[in-house]
Amino acid sequence: MSDELNYVDWFRHSSPYINAHRGKTLVILIPGEAFESANFSNIIHDLALLDSLGIRLVLVQGARPQIDRVLQERQLLSRIEDGFRVTPYDQLNDIIQASAAVRVQLEAQLSMGLSNTPMANAGLRVCSGNYVVARPLGVVDGIDYGHTGEVRRIDRDAIFRLLEDDNMVLLPHLGFSPTGEVFNLKAEDVATQAAIQLKADKLIILTEDEGIFDHNDQLFSELLAHQADTILAQNGLTPITRDALEACLMAVRAEVPRAHIISFNENGGLLSELFTRDGSGTMIDEDSYERLRLATIEDVGGMMQLLAPLEEKGILVRRSRELLENEIEQFIVIERDGAIVACAALYPFEQERAGELACVAVSPEYRGSNRGERLLKGIEAEARQKGLESLFLLTTRTAHWFIERGFKETTLASLPAKKQALYNYQRNSKIFLKQL
Repeated sequence: MSDELNYVDWFRHSSPYINAHRGKTLVILIPGEAFESANFSNIIHDLALLDSLGIRLVLVQGARPQIDRVLQERQLLSRIEDGFRVTPYDQLNDIIQASAAVRVQLEAQLSMGLSNTPMANAGLRVCSGNYVVARPLGVVDGIDYGHTGEVRRIDRDAIFRLLEDDNMVLLPHLGFSPTGEVFNLKAEDVATQAAIQLKADKLIILTEDEGIFDHNDQLFSELLAHQADTILAQNGLTPITRDALEACLMAVRAEVPRAHIISFNENGGLLSELFTRDGSGTMIDEDSYERLRLATIEDVGGMMQLLAPLEEKGILVRRSRELLENEIEQFIVIERDGAIVACAALYPFEQERAGELACVAVSPEYRGSNRGERLLKGIEAEARQKGLESLFLLTTRTAHWFIERGFKETTLASLPAKKQALYNYQRNSKIFLKQL
């Protein structure tokens, strides 16, 4: 019974995400390494499920290890320069052959749908064709890249017609020129340009890694563009992960709303990233999908859920719904995908040019990621805008956190007279002050 309740709870929480993704366009890069993963059949099932939910899918197929294997069998030397495979004419047919074998494998797997389920005969349709127009990479720093190319344009109109007719679209890492030549492309380049030119809602790149990790081996659930720049500059990534991060960064800077790096080895990783609040991989965003903003009356319910555990422990003074509604204009909140995960209040004493920082709360699930810092900076900015010159607060449990951020202990006599009259001697709160 507990498993059933867990499922019901998960489904209720995922339904807003399911609704939000319906009709959206996702470009998903499936590298050649994913085809050899033990989790590949689960990825196929997840793609079929996404299609059934009304999500428009453009799949980009890589074939790096398969090409390596074919060339090794023929005892041909494969040369990689600056992340691109040099493609001499005498290797082009071998590369086409390896790519075609992978494409056929993917189309065959998708044709199965969800076997042994009511969706087994859902009739998933996958269309592929010459939708990527390419040009030669040419000679760079004295290196002739031969039939290695780069994306010139994506046939947007043709792809949109297929998507509107409920087809998945499959783009191989091969492109074609108006003169009839075939070029070997970098799969990340195809995926990035497809996402940009199709104005996709998301670019998703499947990799062997779970995502991007910091120097303490902690997974970044979200990276802003400037943080991604810093990580790339440190040069500590594997070449494949670097290519993935560079592709995601390029996409979001070209106005693709979000890009994701997800492990192809994690069962359900794709679904978890799309349909749960915290996801499973790393999301790259030009701007944070957490918003710091002024609170509105619609936030009161979420704020009460956030504050209740802290009020029960005596960390915060209990506030009724009526009081929160009356004082809502004093609050700022951090909203994460529609949920209130942090809040704080500023009560100005304009005559004394001082403000009280109060009701600072961060959900236990989201502590440790500088959200408290963001709240404090938001309150300080609001105080300066109101012409206040100092902030004070009363606390019983979190003194050191505020001391580390420039607050100094002071006396009751330093507070505005109105606040002194309301001081609760039973709580015996310590008083801290910071000059702005």
